[in-house]
Amino acid sequence: MYRPNHTKSLLTSGKPAYGMIHSLAHPPVAEMIGQAGFDFVVIDGEHGQGGMGEHLNCLQAVAATPATAIFRVAANDPVRLKRVLDLGVEGVLIPDVSTAAEAEAAVAACQYPPRGKRGFSAPTARAADYSYAVERYLADDGSELLICPMIETARGIENAAAIAAVEGVDVVQIGPFDLSYDLGIPGQFDHPDFLAAVVELEAAANAAGKILGGVPLPGAALDDILQRGYRFITLGADVPLLAEALAGRVPG
Repeated sequence: MYRPNHTKSLLTSGKPAYGMIHSLAHPPVAEMIGQAGFDFVVIDGEHGQGGMGEHLNCLQAVAATPATAIFRVAANDPVRLKRVLDLGVEGVLIPDVSTAAEAEAAVAACQYPPRGKRGFSAPTARAADYSYAVERYLADDGSELLICPMIETARGIENAAAIAAVEGVDVVQIGPFDLSYDLGIPGQFDHPDFLAAVVELEAAANAAGKILGGVPLPGAALDDILQRGYRFITLGADVPLLAEALAGRVPG
């Protein structure tokens, strides 16, 4: 369903937006997350379950709520991006972006010519309400789409300033777990090397005037990351939340 992007509106007005990762590819669960009051739902096409059909059903479920439907693609690939954009996602998380050229390619894959290289089929796509909103969809020139490259490697940190400077990038998102593994310190979020990398990424995004995206890691309270400039904030994922709730109900 084509509509104004609630999350992007919050972010551009300087307000934080809070979301949850949906890994189960189960429409009622996706709908529940949106109804709970989160600003966005990340449908996880990288590590989560489901295929295009299930993901479409989840997008339709989220559309019944005020929440924005964000999709994490499996790779920075123009075909994958084209497919989910035509399904009508309202934002894309693009993993493992390590250079400005990769960020530029991601942005180009999300925009129609002459601004980008996205293949055109708006009259047949759910993104344009199955042809009912083609003119309105094309008139916004992609301004309602939230584009969020993820920096998850030491190489990405080295190029963070150049990535953040790419026109069309809205959010610079840190991938803390993959970054810690790439640095050779898996899960050590208090390690000096990890902390230095985070500081470098934060400085790059803030200097470029881009929105910082991330998660409150152990030892970092929500107020702390808000003060450091984060606005696109993911507060967890459905699977561990459900697992924790279930285990907590087992007697003894």
